Amino acid sequence: MKFVDEFRDPELGKRLVDDIHRKADKHMRLMEFCGGHTVSIFRNGIRQLLPSTVEMLSGPGCPVCVTANSDLDKAIALAKVPGVIITTFGDMLKVPGSTSSLMQARADGADVRIVYSTLDAIQIAKDNPDKSVVFIGIGFETTAPGIAASILQADAESVPNYYVLSQHKLCPPTIKALLDLGEVKLDGIVCPGHVCAIIGSDAWNFVASDYGIGCVVSGFEPIDILKSIDMLIDQVENGSPAVEIAYKRGVTPAGNTYAIEQLYRVFEVAPADWRGIGIVPGSGLVISKKYEKYDAEKNFDFDPGPTIEPKGCLCGDILRGVKTPLDCKLFKKACTPDSPVGPCMVSAEGTCSAYYLYGGGDE
Repeated sequence: MKFVDEFRDPELGKRLVDDIHRKADKHMRLMEFCGGHTVSIFRNGIRQLLPSTVEMLSGPGCPVCVTANSDLDKAIALAKVPGVIITTFGDMLKVPGSTSSLMQARADGADVRIVYSTLDAIQIAKDNPDKSVVFIGIGFETTAPGIAASILQADAESVPNYYVLSQHKLCPPTIKALLDLGEVKLDGIVCPGHVCAIIGSDAWNFVASDYGIGCVVSGFEPIDILKSIDMLIDQVENGSPAVEIAYKRGVTPAGNTYAIEQLYRVFEVAPADWRGIGIVPGSGLVISKKYEKYDAEKNFDFDPGPTIEPKGCLCGDILRGVKTPLDCKLFKKACTPDSPVGPCMVSAEGTCSAYYLYGGGDE
């Protein structure tokens, strides 16, 4: 198939759904890691199409959602530093930290600007040589190479007033942490297509070999996801966990080796704090010593203050797959997209946002 509409073909979708119903005899619990998959599953009513034997859980694959309040507080505190311009993607603006948000900081007079790429942020730095421009670097392996490239560009073009607050995270170590917690028994994982376009499907081999859980890398259209579920059912029914690719138009086993090379020219692996999970070793990226002059955390004096978690918010439990938004007393009441209590309601890839917009299928 070559065109997007082919991946939305209702007849092909019906055949896949029929195949899934025919084969799925055992009860199985599958998790889609990526928030983009969560939204597609809900938007296309995929949960409602599946047999009762196939249970779908949403995982921690929303980078905005898993950013801990302590890290959000750093970005908000930086916005209040005199002479600093904060640049960020739009989905970060409304995310609440302990006591405020970037949107509130902007309302209070901070210079916070939405950009569409790091190229925009670098241009803002060039246009404002008397200011310090900080890009809030939040994302997984998908966005980290582009952030690394921006630091390399700033270095090559001598843009001394460009900085990055790196809060990037790596996905495979966190799946390992989730599995080691043992809170949720999984039979299969729908792996994130965009992340795997960078790191390749081989990065997930340990899940099949060490945990006996199958993985299928999926694209984001309904046919992609149904095909991935179909492939996982085959693995579960046959007792043959493996790592497979259902998104071959975007993913190879080895991934994008050039992007990975650029990423590790600038970043080093470090522990990272994941909302609802805690500190996960080897799951974060910090700017290396060679490029630390672009590291906002090391070049500014700011106090994020004490970390305060929102009362009653179940985002952490939802991200681990042990709760759903329907379990949260704040959902659709105190917590809505217009007045979010937690980040899972803010991000376009958040599970709470998906439930709010499209329904959970079990209300």
